[in-house]
Amino acid sequence: MKQRSMTALVSAFARAFHAKSDGVKIFDDALARQLLTEEEYDGISFNMSENVAVFEPGFSGTREEALRLIVDRQLSPTPLGRSAFTEEALEAAVALGAKQYLLFAAGYDTFAYRQPEWSKQLAIFEIDHPATSADKQQRLLSLGRDKPANLTALASDFNEADWSRVLLECPIFDKNQLSFGSLLGISYYLTPERFAALLKDIASIMPSGSSLVFDYPDEHTLTDSAGPRAKRQVMMVAHAGEPFLASYSYSAMEQLLEESGWLIYRHLVPGEITEELFGAYNRCHPEQPITAFDNVNYCLAVKR
Repeated sequence: MKQRSMTALVSAFARAFHAKSDGVKIFDDALARQLLTEEEYDGISFNMSENVAVFEPGFSGTREEALRLIVDRQLSPTPLGRSAFTEEALEAAVALGAKQYLLFAAGYDTFAYRQPEWSKQLAIFEIDHPATSADKQQRLLSLGRDKPANLTALASDFNEADWSRVLLECPIFDKNQLSFGSLLGISYYLTPERFAALLKDIASIMPSGSSLVFDYPDEHTLTDSAGPRAKRQVMMVAHAGEPFLASYSYSAMEQLLEESGWLIYRHLVPGEITEELFGAYNRCHPEQPITAFDNVNYCLAVKR
């Protein structure tokens, strides 16, 4: 059986580390720290700071300074930015009538356990690989966290042709109800053909007017013209056994979405992400600003 995702754990670590920041936060997920064991948190901290020369050649400073530098420059930008973008879009969708929130490949997302008042009437569905789903539920159980009444956790493998069956057969799920979906951190690890099939599958179970948020690597990610952080990210995930399999130009993504039943509603490139989502934090922390990855874009698409 596939083991828990190391990239998902590192993403949770990045959110947990940022939650300790003073003042304004890009995205506040204090619960993420509780999902990680002391051994995991300390192990990731040690490994990152120990390898600071890989991330920042010539660095001189303490282990704590090294860790902060690596987290802010390498680990945090994408997990924080895409989570903030998603939950802002979700709140807007709920105001427009969305009644279901579908977290595809939910990983260690904690939204269901820190719900704001505006989401209390949502039916929330977390769909993920059986190994990751079971691991997350075990962690929450060990914390004594009761499952929210409006949350349904479903185990399914997106590599299987009938992955959506568990959702469609769930008596609580209504495929005719206006819905909002998130598909974060997934487009990187699927071939274009598999990603297109997944987008088509999702479109088939959501009515017109529903929306979907996802992030994706741009067309330069796997080339020599990629930014240094993107190159390091590609190296890191390959070393973790989860290599990038695709990258997309805007026009290629637009065509792929249109052929899959979606239209782009909002699209943010790195400069826009930094200004819109990180601006307030950076003004509060000018000594060490956080900037979006050069080669990662965010997209909000609407079902035709």
